[in-house]
Amino acid sequence: MNEEDELKTENSNLDDFEDISVEPSTEDGDVLPTKDIVKKIRDDLQKARADKEEYLTGWQRAKADYVNLQKEMNELRLSSAVITKERMMKGLLPALDSFDMAFANKDAWEKVDANWRQGIEYIYSQLMTGLSDSSIERINEVGVLFDPTIHQAMETIITEDATQDHKIEKIIQAGYKMGDRVIRPARVNVFEFKNK
Repeated sequence: MNEEDELKTENSNLDDFEDISVEPSTEDGDVLPTKDIVKKIRDDLQKARADKEEYLTGWQRAKADYVNLQKEMNELRLSSAVITKERMMKGLLPALDSFDMAFANKDAWEKVDANWRQGIEYIYSQLMTGLSDSSIERINEVGVLFDPTIHQAMETIITEDATQDHKIEKIIQAGYKMGDRVIRPARVNVFEFKNK
């Protein structure tokens, strides 16, 4: 007899037992009364419901923890990107200050070969466009009100014009900011009104 014939014989033997039913019984083999069977089924159902609630609660808690972890990781990525951009910008500040000093000395700057001067001005323009595209703003406006969050007062200049009180008279060193985050405050001279 081969394996296939043996399986057919076993399956035909199982068919003989299809009409047999199993009744819940006590340890002694006595059939349980119907009310005990119902009680056992209710107890099993109640335990299954409690298990379901426990598993559902655990799953919901794990899902909430995962969502919170994703938010935390996104915030960490953004914070890391901002810090990296700020460090890069701080490394560029001395070069930007050198450009500003070169342009500030008008007499010496005008004596430089025109083609060379235009090339340097073009490079500076490209650099400033790149910073602007990266959401980095230059703080260098004159005539605006002094704001201690973005300005650092170096000197106060007395004025008799009340409309100039607490306004920026001169930028000594430009500042830079990224959104609301100040990379370096602008160093400025500030008007102070004094009535004679």
